Amino acid sequence: LAISTLLFDQPAFRSCIVLGHVQDKYGQKMSKHKGNVVDPFNVLERLGADAVRWYFYSASAPWLPSRFSDDLVAEGQRKFMGTLWNVYAFFVLYANMDCFDPNEHQGSPYGERPILDRWILSRLSTLVSTVDGHLDNYRITEAARAAARFVDQLSNWYVRRSRERFWEKGMEQDKVNAYSTLYAVLTTVSKVLAPFVPFLAEEMYQNLVRTVSKDHEESVHLCLYPEPETAHVDTELEQDMDALLDIVAAGRACRSQANMKVRQPLRQMYVKAPQVLPEDYHNVVKEELNVKSLHFVNETEGFYEYQIQANFPKLGPKFGKLVPKIAQALSELSSTEAAALQSQKKIKLDVNGQPLFLDQDDVIIKIMAKAGFAVEVEGQVQVVLETELDEELIEEGFVRELISKTQTMRKEAGFAVQDHIRVYHRGSDRIAGVLERNRETIMDEVLAEDISASKPQGYAKQWTINGEPVELGVEKL
Repeated sequence: LAISTLLFDQPAFRSCIVLGHVQDKYGQKMSKHKGNVVDPFNVLERLGADAVRWYFYSASAPWLPSRFSDDLVAEGQRKFMGTLWNVYAFFVLYANMDCFDPNEHQGSPYGERPILDRWILSRLSTLVSTVDGHLDNYRITEAARAAARFVDQLSNWYVRRSRERFWEKGMEQDKVNAYSTLYAVLTTVSKVLAPFVPFLAEEMYQNLVRTVSKDHEESVHLCLYPEPETAHVDTELEQDMDALLDIVAAGRACRSQANMKVRQPLRQMYVKAPQVLPEDYHNVVKEELNVKSLHFVNETEGFYEYQIQANFPKLGPKFGKLVPKIAQALSELSSTEAAALQSQKKIKLDVNGQPLFLDQDDVIIKIMAKAGFAVEVEGQVQVVLETELDEELIEEGFVRELISKTQTMRKEAGFAVQDHIRVYHRGSDRIAGVLERNRETIMDEVLAEDISASKPQGYAKQWTINGEPVELGVEKL
């Protein structure tokens, strides 16, 4: 800087990022004396250069100190790179099976594609704009985290919700749309991520693009950085899907709270949210949370009660010996009184005839669901699930579990996706009845030609399904 100023009367660079220190996993400065120095070449050998790069990009801003360890790098590798690679591998597996060729199989125009396709293409264009804007302004970490969120949604929402479209027979237009959409996403993502994970991006590009046509650039690193497809950006659609994802997350939390597996169908679901989702989204929520009916309501307070408790670590230093009496007074408040207090900055109590004023953090306000319901409040979204089960719902739960266990056994036995099987079972009269009454449904789901109540053949395994011990077997035909 001094030389450039002296010779040319201008700085030597337009922008400068000063990197923070790399510390050990405990936040201590690395030094040979402490013995906490990490040999970078050993880490590169074990976990790869892309994993190390990605960790530094996504962990914290470059100018802040960053803690470094094999475990932290491996976690980023698993959560981000592993997730992206699984999506890529999923596409390659089924595209090869169906001989999908992006030059021959053309997807429908954007406006004619299903909501899920339009959403992920809109999110892709938003991602391109977001990452490009962050990189232009040296916001490396923000760009990396935006990419990580997109990959998570791509895998855990788009691909998971679209899997059955890839399993359909033939090459109907809906299946072609799914392939075309995922192909466009993966090829664009390889270019977006090229500065972050260059080797992974190159591997994806070579297999997805160069094998289709040699007319494309020789390397992903010779491509122009992608530009957003502005015609694909649908802000309202993205907002609706974000709201849907919030509702689903709260619904899953309800199920977890009630200790109910997602495979067990439930009768009713009530949602209070800032916006009512369009009708097209209702079935998605019901399928995702396995509920029969979805109702958007103005109030959900009839399904739960408020309970207010003393926060002893906060009250102790303030009120000393009065704390037990304050706790007693709080426990005697009704649900209505507790609800009225939750929005007040100061909470007034009468203790021994004297008024006391508590701050919000002096108390803990809990929402307690009434019997037969589970409640979860997530920001502005409130979700209530009716958890009462009748015989019809219980049987459906058995059917879902049997399908899931059979699919797991197919995978463990090494069967191909398209292999047809015979299913065997013994050991439970109740499960035998469920299998008989739902025979066609189960056979269709697991590609079975027959269900036999006899000694299991082929690959066999003991299970306990909803408390019922049973031995199942799967045999490839």
